[in-house]
Amino acid sequence: MIRKTDFFIDGRWVAPTKPHDFEVINPADENPYAVISLGGEADLDKAVAAARAAFPAWSQTDHAERVALLEKLAEIYARRSDEMAEAISTEMGAPIKLATNAQAAAGLGHIKAFIRALKDFNFEGQLRDDTPDEYLIHEAIGVCGLITPWNWPMNQVTLKVVPAVGVGCTVVLKPSEIAPMSSMLFAEMMEEAGFPAGVFNLVNGDGPTVGEAMSHHPDIDMMSFTGSTRAGVAVTKAAAETVKRVALELGGKGANIVFADCDVARAVKRGALHCFNNTGQSCNAPTRMLVESSVYDEAVEVARQTAEATAVGQPAEEGNHIGPLVSEVQFEKVQDLIQAGIDEGARLVAGGTGRPEGFNRGYFVRPTVFADVNNDMRIAREEIFGPVLSIIPFEGEDQAVEISNDTSYGLTDYVQSGDNARTRRVARQLRAGMVQANGAGRASGSPFGGYKQSGNGREGGEHGFMEFLEVKAVSGWTTTS
Repeated sequence: MIRKTDFFIDGRWVAPTKPHDFEVINPADENPYAVISLGGEADLDKAVAAARAAFPAWSQTDHAERVALLEKLAEIYARRSDEMAEAISTEMGAPIKLATNAQAAAGLGHIKAFIRALKDFNFEGQLRDDTPDEYLIHEAIGVCGLITPWNWPMNQVTLKVVPAVGVGCTVVLKPSEIAPMSSMLFAEMMEEAGFPAGVFNLVNGDGPTVGEAMSHHPDIDMMSFTGSTRAGVAVTKAAAETVKRVALELGGKGANIVFADCDVARAVKRGALHCFNNTGQSCNAPTRMLVESSVYDEAVEVARQTAEATAVGQPAEEGNHIGPLVSEVQFEKVQDLIQAGIDEGARLVAGGTGRPEGFNRGYFVRPTVFADVNNDMRIAREEIFGPVLSIIPFEGEDQAVEISNDTSYGLTDYVQSGDNARTRRVARQLRAGMVQANGAGRASGSPFGGYKQSGNGREGGEHGFMEFLEVKAVSGWTTTS
């Protein structure tokens, strides 16, 4: 049993004020494999005080000094990337290939991308060429509270910690208590890189205790949260008492519009595999597949074949398979929603309730496809966070856009079409923060975030810096007495 009950506060690993052991469960076998401690308000107060004390000096460092430390962090992360992949795979069930090539790799990729962006970022300058006396200064906002999820742990940790400390903020990180071990390893890397005491702090804990206390805390200037919409609302309400800035990256219910003029078989297979990737535990998963009626039957058959060909396996095994869901709570939620789809009259064409054949333990689920879904069903409206694809027919471009936008979410939508003009036309009409067309990936530094109840922030690149910066306007900059 791994035991890591200390917190990283003020440059040191310190014992919790009041021990509160919490078992970390391996989702592949449902057995505990590690013990952490859940912190309380006293632990948070210590971390915030350390971050507050470190802020004046850290915020005034030359940004080249901060770049150098981040470059050291990147070196350490690269050296320990196999450790990171193993930690992620064990704590949240990602197959080791995915954990290595996507999960752990995402963290290193973000660190390197932020370093490049930080080197070129202009922290101050004239408002305009014709206003030499009006000067704008971008300054670190202060102490930042960061709450990260379990589904893509290093993706989210690095998208918050790196830009925050890179622009001169100090931070307190609360990772998910369900999958905390990767963040504990990341804290070791920050320590080894040599960041000054108090710049980076980590306190484990649950949302109702540490998370809520962070949102209320008068000495935290900004909250950055990734997680469910319900929890994001709670963070926002609590933060309002002290008028904190709040950046939210929340849920999604992405529409994948498949027009008849694309390579239907290729597009549908790609979309289904994307939906099942990470066992469906991605906020930007294309979980609603909207298919033009003339190719609907073909699409349903391709999706069925793809689901049935999607292997389910142990996280430690090499190969292209999906692993378990992260927890019993998630397992029961996904089972409930699959049953809801059946009860509401959607046509089950692959998968269904229960574990896959050959599994009697672990939070493994069957890759599932529903056809003949309408947008009023629960499986079309709620974020399932499991490998469940809902296929909805449409007639014409206008109806496709209408169905896509008929959701409380607005994170990532997808368009598949052989007509570039149509692709651009539809992309402009979709109420989502991101649109990906014809299998194109997102570029490094592209802003990640959504509309509506998918959140209000943007992460990555220069947009990721702006979350953690205040803007100061100075008039009379060139005036001399």
